[in-house]
Amino acid sequence: MFYEAMGMQRWLKSDSESMSKARHDHADENYISWLKEHPCAISSFQQMINASKGKQIVVFLDYDGTLSPIVCDPDRAYMSDQMRAAVRDVSKHFPTAIISGRSRQKVYSFVKLRQVYYSGSHGMDTMGPAKTNNSYDEKYHHKTIDEEGNELVVFQPAKDFLPVIKKMLVEITERTKNIRGVVIEDNRFCLSVHYRHVRGEEYERVEEEVESMLVNYPEFHMTSGKKVLEIRPSIDWNKGHALEYLLHNLGFDNVLPIYIGDDRTDEDAFKDVCYFRLLRERGEGYPIVVSSKPRKTMAFHSLHDPSEVLSFLIRLGRWGSNNVH
Repeated sequence: MFYEAMGMQRWLKSDSESMSKARHDHADENYISWLKEHPCAISSFQQMINASKGKQIVVFLDYDGTLSPIVCDPDRAYMSDQMRAAVRDVSKHFPTAIISGRSRQKVYSFVKLRQVYYSGSHGMDTMGPAKTNNSYDEKYHHKTIDEEGNELVVFQPAKDFLPVIKKMLVEITERTKNIRGVVIEDNRFCLSVHYRHVRGEEYERVEEEVESMLVNYPEFHMTSGKKVLEIRPSIDWNKGHALEYLLHNLGFDNVLPIYIGDDRTDEDAFKDVCYFRLLRERGEGYPIVVSSKPRKTMAFHSLHDPSEVLSFLIRLGRWGSNNVH
C-alpha cells in the first residue's frame, strides 16, 4: 500500500509538472508570437538610429516597472546605480524626461538627476524648459530656478483640484483604515490606493470604498494599474499630453521621440508617439512597451523587463557619446 501511495504521488507530481511545463511552453509560444508584432527594441536599435538621421532624439521614460522593478512596498521602489548611470549618460546627449504617476518630488527623490525633466501625477505636474508657451493656460504655469541657477517652468493643469484632493486623502484613508494591507499614496494631483498586500476576498471592498467615495466627487474618476487604484481629476490631460507639452517647450523642429513604459497609462503617450509617426509631423517615433507577457498595446517595439531597459539605455548612451557632439 505504501508503494502504491508513493507511486501515485510520483505520478501526480509528474503529471503536475507536465501540465505546468505545457502551460509554460504555451505562454512562451504566445510571447514569441507577440514579439513578431512587437519586436525587441534592442534588436531593432540600428533601425531606430537609422530613422533618427537629421532628427533630434528625445527620450521619455516611465519610472515604476521601467527604471525600477515593481516592488511590494511603493516607498522602496529604488532604481539601481547602474540604471541611474545609464539614464545620466543618455541625458548628456539627448533631452530626457521621466513621466510617472508618482508625485514629481517623489520621482526626483528616487532618480536624483538634475539634468532630467520630470513630470509627475500622470503628467499633471510637469517641470520643463522655460519657454513661453501660448498654447497652454498661463494660469497653470509658474517659473522656478533649479539648484544650478537654471530657469525652468512648472505646468500644473490640475492645480484647481488640490484642496479637494487633500480632503479626499483624509476621507479615503479613514474609509480603508480597517482593511489590512491597504497603502494610500499621496501623489499630489492624484491619489494611489495600493492593494498588493490586501487579501483576495478584501479587494472588492477596497474598490467599493473608492467608488462609494467618488459618488460625492463627480469631477474625479478611478483608473486601475498594477495592484493599484488611482483617483484622478477628470480633466483632458494625461501622459500623452505631457509628452506633447515637453516637446513643444523643447522647441525642436524635427524630433524622434522614444517613449519607454510598462503601465496602462503609458498607452496615452504611445498613442501620441504613434500620432507623430503616422502623420510625419515631427518625424518618426518609437513607443516601446516593457512587458514579459503578451498584451494589447499601441507600442511598436518591446523590452522584456527593466534589465532590458538598462541594456537599451546603455547602448543608446554609448551611441550618443560616439556620434552626438
